[in-house]
Amino acid sequence: MAGRDASGSATRATSRLRGDRINPLRDPADRRLPRVAGPCVLVMFGVTGDLSRKKLMPAVYDLANRGLLPPGFGLVGFARRDWKDEDFAKVVHDAVAEHARTPFREEVWEQLLEGIRFVRGEFDDNQAFERLAGTIRELDEERGTGGNHAFYLSIPPKSFESVVSQLKRHGMTGYDSSHWSRVVIEKPFGHDLESARDLDEIVGSAFSPESIFRIDHYLGKETVQNIMAFRFANQIFEPIWNNHYVSHVQITMAEDIGIAGRAGYYDGIGAARDVIQNHLLQLMALTAMEEPTSFDAEQLCAEKTKVLAAIQPPEDMATQTCRGQYVAGSQGGERVRGYLEEDGVDPHSRTETYAAVRLTIDNRRWAGVPFYLRTAKRMPRRVTEVALNLQRAPHLPFSDTAALGTNAVVLRIQPDEGVTLRFGAKVPSTQMEIRDVTMDFAYGSSFTEASPEAYERLILDVLLGDPPLFPQHEEVELAWKILDPVLDFWTESDTPPCDYPSGSWGPSEADEMIARGGFAWRRP
Repeated sequence: MAGRDASGSATRATSRLRGDRINPLRDPADRRLPRVAGPCVLVMFGVTGDLSRKKLMPAVYDLANRGLLPPGFGLVGFARRDWKDEDFAKVVHDAVAEHARTPFREEVWEQLLEGIRFVRGEFDDNQAFERLAGTIRELDEERGTGGNHAFYLSIPPKSFESVVSQLKRHGMTGYDSSHWSRVVIEKPFGHDLESARDLDEIVGSAFSPESIFRIDHYLGKETVQNIMAFRFANQIFEPIWNNHYVSHVQITMAEDIGIAGRAGYYDGIGAARDVIQNHLLQLMALTAMEEPTSFDAEQLCAEKTKVLAAIQPPEDMATQTCRGQYVAGSQGGERVRGYLEEDGVDPHSRTETYAAVRLTIDNRRWAGVPFYLRTAKRMPRRVTEVALNLQRAPHLPFSDTAALGTNAVVLRIQPDEGVTLRFGAKVPSTQMEIRDVTMDFAYGSSFTEASPEAYERLILDVLLGDPPLFPQHEEVELAWKILDPVLDFWTESDTPPCDYPSGSWGPSEADEMIARGGFAWRRP
């Protein structure tokens, strides 16, 4: 991406001003993560949660293992547990051993271990935050971290105000030309438009806009970034990327698991807030946006914002949206419970585990092209993809086209990362019988190196102060303006979510919804 090339003198100068440095030991052929963060402290709130254990701590180690963290680095955990530094270090070690992407190396761990600290306390405990400030000052002196601090809030949004207020009260949010303070917040970015604005006001009261990093981990995936490369680096595809050739677009995120013991978070949130408001609308914006003049944060945000501002909510909520709940069924050969039978779920809950909406974009490129977004739990398989389905050829001079579908360009985000092109080809030894075939590009077979995990890339970008892959507040507000009318309709409706069996592709009502446009859902 533009602006991430470490070879230019301008980039090196910018890196020195930020406190970053170029890694002299890095393999010159490795251009994926070319810069090393400058000396800094990363403070993690919520270190006892699954996200920290499975993603964040392993990502920190993987960065260190690849030489992308400096010797002057500190990692501080904050939680209620009665732990000492060595207890927290053991938690980090076990998380790394189980979930790290790169091999464990003792010398890397020993260097990381020297900067690991733990602070015990509650979010409303003034003395605990005073201890946190003292711990950070000690690391600044001992590790030479220079007053550069990033605070990762892997905590429920309801706790943001307490933590941010405490950080501000104890002098941990200030910055000047010699040091920086940044804050990282996880989705959901609010519960609706009003709460998103409240959240932005809370965080903005202590941190400047350029110091606020809203993490949508999907934007850190190599395959999501490849949407831009696929479109703008290849002349072959851009001419058909419009309403002259595309009939409709399907964006799908399907999960083959249930709520996995997360009823306390999920019930009352639902599939639309959890996935459509952030992941899928971001994928839609990247798919539909115009080419930016560069890939820096300002230009990328400007083009995504134009798309989000042009998206029209469904005209008829009753026929262009669908919500469902999974019921008992067979998943992977095993009998599984329905949503209302899951531990911790209100037996009368109307929270959706399946959500589908039909959206349109009111601009010249996409006028008349419906975008169908769907997400669900307890699907037959785990898959995330963007499928551009092309219009049928205006004339087919073949005797048998019954088995011929429409051409499609499918961007596979996960887990089978790659691109599929579907087109018609002649069946051998027949008289012009045409059938669908596919041409596949797979990351795994085309590149020898493994892609960095999304959190690995995003944490490094936070420490570098590099914001292109983070949604800006304008994008968050526009996404809520799109989704709020749908959620309001569902809340006010007397109709409960439609049932669908676990292990199926969703409720029949969703099939009827897309069939009204003359289309059918893909079965990946």
